[in-house]
Amino acid sequence: MFPDFSRGLTAEAIWTLPVLTFLVHLGVQWWAFWYPGSEPGGGGYIAQRIFSARDERHGLLSVLWFNIAHYAVRPWPWILTALAAAALYPGLAHPETGYMLVATTTMPHALRGILIAGFMAAFMSTIATQLNWGSSYLVEDFYRRFIRRDASEKHYVNISRIATLLLVAASAFVSAQLATISQGWEVVLEVGAGTGGVYLLRWYWWRINAWSEISAMATALVMTLVLHQWPLFGGSAPVAFAKTTLATTGVTTAVWVLVTLLTPPEPDEVLLRFYRKVRPHVTGWGRIAALAPELPQTRDLGRNLLAWVLGCAMVYAALFGVGKLCFGQVGTGSLLLGLATVCALLLYRDITQRVGVTIKGSFSG
Repeated sequence: MFPDFSRGLTAEAIWTLPVLTFLVHLGVQWWAFWYPGSEPGGGGYIAQRIFSARDERHGLLSVLWFNIAHYAVRPWPWILTALAAAALYPGLAHPETGYMLVATTTMPHALRGILIAGFMAAFMSTIATQLNWGSSYLVEDFYRRFIRRDASEKHYVNISRIATLLLVAASAFVSAQLATISQGWEVVLEVGAGTGGVYLLRWYWWRINAWSEISAMATALVMTLVLHQWPLFGGSAPVAFAKTTLATTGVTTAVWVLVTLLTPPEPDEVLLRFYRKVRPHVTGWGRIAALAPELPQTRDLGRNLLAWVLGCAMVYAALFGVGKLCFGQVGTGSLLLGLATVCALLLYRDITQRVGVTIKGSFSG
């Protein structure tokens, strides 16, 4: 996880690949990059699951379990398979093929069928989600709103079918331009670079408006296309990727901040309705809070940051703890899993207290 500093701080290898990519992933990616399912500040993937829960407490606990299962448990079958592929087939020209080599040469025949069925199910569920999601955006948020407002539902269904076909053609073209699997997620990260700050600050700053998000998404897309068409950064692929994302993040952040300050804010009634429902930390919402003096002011930023630290510690301790157990280091693995359990219990207590206060406040209001 950490760079190898044994060569000294002046070694070229330290300042080309390890440190630069390490700093980008650890210091920038978590807040600056939008990625489906890992949106800074929350997004549709997570909200959908929260809304489907029985109550607020169950919704919060479901997200807590999702982070453990998704980031601490699920990666290890991939990691162990990758290590096996690296040991069995060293020096592959295309390392991505190592996964399928392990599957086709070491798995029993019966399990190969299950693996193929699992791959197809995962592929189809993802494709169906993205196509339906994309066509709904194009039809509901663009076509129905700006082009045809008074058409029949049958008309909109037919337009959505056309939009789906267009998305299939566009995605096929993009896929044909990708030489490796890693290029796919790199493009997704680059397209979302710099937009994460908007999604975080919308909860803490009343000045964020729709143009903030639109300008951030548009700038990140343009920067990605420009830098791919005219590469400005040299070095190895990970180094070029890190430099490109840093440049995209910097330009995108500068643009959306400028656009936010130059465009009018959302109407006060919209902001006040949001403030009454969400009760954000008052520091960035002072002007709106003054319009609702009957509501007690919320000052929970410090508590939220503590919960965030506990959540990160829980996930990473569980991730590395499972890994230590997989490699036979029972003592260290048990210690890390114990730390993860303590963090999880503290988060559980915090969630229970928060939900209790929220329910009590809603009844008293």
